[in-house]
Amino acid sequence: MRAVPWLVAFAACSLASAGRAQGAVGSHLGHAPAPASPSAAQRDAELDKLVAAYPEFLAGRQGDILIWRDGTRMATSDGKTSKTPAQVVESPDIQDIFAWPYPLAGQPVTAPVADPGRERPAAFFLKMYGNCHAGQVTANLVGVRWVDGSSVRITRVNGVATALAAVVADLKALGPAYTKYLSPMGGTYNCRAIAGASLASMHSYGAAIDVNVASSDYWQWADAAAHGLGRYRNRIPIQIVQAFERHGFIWGGRWADFDTMHFEYRPEIIAVAKAPAGQR
Repeated sequence: MRAVPWLVAFAACSLASAGRAQGAVGSHLGHAPAPASPSAAQRDAELDKLVAAYPEFLAGRQGDILIWRDGTRMATSDGKTSKTPAQVVESPDIQDIFAWPYPLAGQPVTAPVADPGRERPAAFFLKMYGNCHAGQVTANLVGVRWVDGSSVRITRVNGVATALAAVVADLKALGPAYTKYLSPMGGTYNCRAIAGASLASMHSYGAAIDVNVASSDYWQWADAAAHGLGRYRNRIPIQIVQAFERHGFIWGGRWADFDTMHFEYRPEIIAVAKAPAGQR
């Protein structure tokens, strides 16, 4: 039986994350720089952009405490002052979302040295999107017409479906030469814990999409081929990346553990990346 592309893509992402959770040799995060400690002003600016990025749920903050619209108060720090790069990704607090700067402007870097945006604190995202294992995500999935006319399921929470529809319009405007990178689409929603770990990917929330697997590159495939740490590789045109980033999606091709098929809705990351250096 021929493998379904989105299952291949999701399995690949799951296996990679499993390797990181188990400390597998080959994760490029072993060479990542330790996150810099932000100044108080920088931390405040980042948290303000986080609040502004999710107005459906967040009412504001008091210092390092997020105030949700239902009255919930959520600490943004776990109190740990020193984490390895792997710990930042595997057990992040909310402030770790901004651990490494996301390189928004210009062409993709040829060799990413960190994983900006792969920090997904579970309590934060579960509260917004729900627990897929409890049936809380599927009720919010809606269809969005993809560039090839197929329908993809994505969450409407936080306006993700609306943002993806805007991405599709921009992608169509690029013309047919770009279709081979986009179709068939690799997958969106999949309720599955990361293999070997309890962590959830943004696919579990219905807030991520993988483009064509056959036109994509992935760090574990590169590592397997090289029998060690494979070199960064990307075939996704920057015009496609920019179409997603314009509407709040970050790209897995900007990670040391690169996943060039993967885009996820993270408007807080994009907002910080767009801000002038003194306002981040």
